[in-house]
Amino acid sequence: MTEARTGDNTEMGSTTEHNDSRARRSPGRPRMPFDKIITAAVRLVDEEGASALSMRNLAQRLDTGTAVLYRAVSGRAELIEFVVDRVFGEVDLALNTPPDGDWQQSCRAAAQATFDTLARHRGIAPLLIEQVPTGPHILALREHFLAVLLDAGFAPEAAALAYATLARHVVGFAAQLHATDDPGPEPARITALFQSLDPGQYPATLAVAHCLPKQRLEDEFRFGLDMIIAGLGSHHPTPPPEDRDPVRTVEARRRRTSSKK
Repeated sequence: MTEARTGDNTEMGSTTEHNDSRARRSPGRPRMPFDKIITAAVRLVDEEGASALSMRNLAQRLDTGTAVLYRAVSGRAELIEFVVDRVFGEVDLALNTPPDGDWQQSCRAAAQATFDTLARHRGIAPLLIEQVPTGPHILALREHFLAVLLDAGFAPEAAALAYATLARHVVGFAAQLHATDDPGPEPARITALFQSLDPGQYPATLAVAHCLPKQRLEDEFRFGLDMIIAGLGSHHPTPPPEDRDPVRTVEARRRRTSSKK
């Protein structure tokens, strides 16, 4: 028995030495540029949807092994974080932003710019539902919304709720965008269904049956956005004249923050 154990140990030692030798001779595939990985991941989601984003699928697209990807990210969750933030880096906050500090128009422009970006990358919105993004571009966008609301006179809690409402409106509608602009046969089927309903049981539905399937999701988004912003206006306190300059209010808030440190 002792000899058998000694023999086993000898074989194990030989195998270990062989593996160590192989590891020294074959260090594996070289690292891949990080930008190339994220660019390919965004393209994968654009072309095949959020469910297709996996380490294995991405490795196949890049003609490499998953081990190469795991040198760049810890797993799918971190990969999603970088993919989402890459896309949000395309949001142009300067587009249609009013120069006069109109908080309603500023919120409308930022929400529309975000929706338009997600419309160009229609597989991204479902990834936002999986986890809360915290990349630098997302943080900058959140900061923009909150600064606009705080500078307009909203209390911190109200500003947070207003931002959450706007953000969920954007993501919720973006997640419903189809892969293409072609609606297919669905509107015609829905129209036929509505028009065949019993008028005694569904008179209101029949009254608008010719309108419902014609609504474009993008139009519904803008209508809902206007309704939300108008509703926020009813919760908006009127600030004193000296606090209406957004530059002065930001500076004042920074001074208050600094004084508390």
